[in-house]
Amino acid sequence: MRAIRAASAALMGVSALVVSSPVAQARAATEGFRVAVLPSTVAPGGHVTLHAAGCEQSVSVSSGVFDTIIIPQGRTWARAVVDRDAEPGAVYEVSFHCGTFWQDVDLTIAGGRASAPPHWQKGVAAGGGGSLGDLNLKEIGMGAALIAGSLGTAYHLSRRGDDEDGS
Repeated sequence: MRAIRAASAALMGVSALVVSSPVAQARAATEGFRVAVLPSTVAPGGHVTLHAAGCEQSVSVSSGVFDTIIIPQGRTWARAVVDRDAEPGAVYEVSFHCGTFWQDVDLTIAGGRASAPPHWQKGVAAGGGGSLGDLNLKEIGMGAALIAGSLGTAYHLSRRGDDEDGS
């Protein structure tokens, strides 16, 4: 019986290690100087948010389509207004400078004037349906009975195994 417990504990430990290793790799991949311009396509005269993370000092952001912006130390973002005379359809390079490190991101200028925020910034149009709408009391009772039966059987079998060892 002790061998089974030891094997179960070892298997659980290995499982925990396997499950947590992708999280550690993902965390390591996101370390360092990271930048983004949101949205990546904007109309002339529109607003963009400049994101810079992983820098221990202030970040200088420059582009041919807006004035140079400084993201102060301790902050990770700033806003910029795109020039109204930016050429529609053009792609401008946005440069982020953190000490000796730099990264460039493309910013595309859309046609027309600045418009309403994109649909994904307005929230979710959620309804009351879905998977819970079709459940009834009979199905819930049958599911609870199956779970209780499974737990009872597992308990009975685990107790019966102790009596056979004689301990």
